[in-house]
Amino acid sequence: MTDIPRPDEPNPPPAAASAAGDSPAPPPPPAPPVPELIPARMLNEFTYCPRLAYLMWVQQEWAESADTLDGKHAHRRVDREADSMARLHQRSVALSSETLGLTAVLDLIEQKGGRARPVDYKRGKKPPIRKGAWEPERVQLCAQGLLLREHGIDCHEGVLYYAASKERVRVRFTRQLVERTRELLAEMRRTLAAGTLPPPLEDSPKCPRCSLVSICLPEEVNFLARGGPVRPLAVADPETHPLIAQEPGSQVRLSGGRLLVERSRETVAAARLEETSQVVLMGGAGISSAALNECCRRGIPLLHMSGAGWFYGVTQGLPSKNVEIRAEQFAAARDHDRALPVARRLVAAKIRNCRVLLRRNGRAPAADLRKLKALAADAERARTVETLLGLEGAAGRLYFAHFQTLLKGAAAEGVTFDFETRNRHPPKDPINALLSFAYAVLLKDWVVILHAVGLDPMMGLYHQPRYGKPALALDLMEPFRPVVADSVVAGVLNNGEIGAGDFVETLGGVLIKPGARKKLLAAYERRLAQKVRHPVFRYRATYRRIFELEARLLGRYLLGELAAYPSFEVR
Repeated sequence: MTDIPRPDEPNPPPAAASAAGDSPAPPPPPAPPVPELIPARMLNEFTYCPRLAYLMWVQQEWAESADTLDGKHAHRRVDREADSMARLHQRSVALSSETLGLTAVLDLIEQKGGRARPVDYKRGKKPPIRKGAWEPERVQLCAQGLLLREHGIDCHEGVLYYAASKERVRVRFTRQLVERTRELLAEMRRTLAAGTLPPPLEDSPKCPRCSLVSICLPEEVNFLARGGPVRPLAVADPETHPLIAQEPGSQVRLSGGRLLVERSRETVAAARLEETSQVVLMGGAGISSAALNECCRRGIPLLHMSGAGWFYGVTQGLPSKNVEIRAEQFAAARDHDRALPVARRLVAAKIRNCRVLLRRNGRAPAADLRKLKALAADAERARTVETLLGLEGAAGRLYFAHFQTLLKGAAAEGVTFDFETRNRHPPKDPINALLSFAYAVLLKDWVVILHAVGLDPMMGLYHQPRYGKPALALDLMEPFRPVVADSVVAGVLNNGEIGAGDFVETLGGVLIKPGARKKLLAAYERRLAQKVRHPVFRYRATYRRIFELEARLLGRYLLGELAAYPSFEVR
């Protein structure tokens, strides 16, 4: 069953996407092996949108939406194999044919007088068009009919049942429909054999309610290739939030459809599973086996952090099935010509974002702002990673020398800061302690996002994969350190949420008290939920959604669809 509304006529596929950038687009990845048997469901998706079928079948991408969940509900009867088959009606029948190169699970087969017809269940209402059904549905049903014929069963028509309107539409398997089905099947095989993701549709009415729109990125890819307006299709935020257990001795357990955080047999926090994006266990917090299993089953990652904020691990279910993108990531990490342009853009964006934060909210001298601008320009021309590291270090020293100018008046009293350098392991003053904690929280979010989009957070294009550091997560978080983490730290101090009494001095370092950690985490989540105008696409989106967008755009670059990676720079 296809779970996306069908417009009357499909858009013609656009030309292949390309974009101007630092270097020519890399060659396409090697073609994946073409499967011997193509599911009739995938033929439906290919007829509707070749790109959608490639994402779902080859790259194994998937995302739930209201439409897909509605579709599952409509299929709830036929998805269960019946305990006993009625003589004239058979449900959930699996058929395949090597001759046709097709496979399918038929929802229902009705038999009468030696003839049979497949019945396919669809969510929604019968479409108000002359033929009674869209072409993708008719093609899928015809493919099922061809499978029945291949097994020696007389079949000349099928039925589409629309669950919402409770209407049946008869579809005759005419010579034209059979030829069209075979033609599309051959075209799908050619597309799979080419091993290249088909280009996105252009300004199509199919895209807004597609469940894979935030993965496909049709508007963003087309804009980077050809310019023009961008519809904000991929920026809607899911209504999910992190559940954080940070009190020593607290335990996360499962109760019905909720996760409970308990301490001393008292519930201190609760969240519904469908509203939970991640579970963060800090310090001595633990989790029950039942809660752990359910989180893995639902794809909810568990993040492990020390009480001081050191991020040291993630527990999750099976990784993304998109092996293609990880293969290209590892190849690009070893290819100087593909990795260096991304590294240059990330470092230049970080330096420019630092400069914007100082220019807007600090009191840095104009001469130093000009130096930061020059360092960003130098980063875009750097010929080696070693040169980039030097430029980033010079910009960091200049930026942190003026960081305290971001703090306003009494908010900075009693809070010391090393004007020359960042210090850590452990941080030796309160502001460095806040910055280290904020960076650790930002890092764990990037690790989660990279896992979700199918990339390996450990293999970077700028940071080297050594000492167990998540190098790619460190790469992509660079432009967001100043505009997210540093901004949050300055905000909690300027607002008086955290003061000099919220820290504890230890041997050689400074720790944040638990109450202050909660305030910093709350401010961080508020920052991620804040909507800003994207500097490239010009629509408004939250930082949380922009994180995912940036990760997916990197994937598009790695797969050769984009010639350059568009880094995030505030204006």
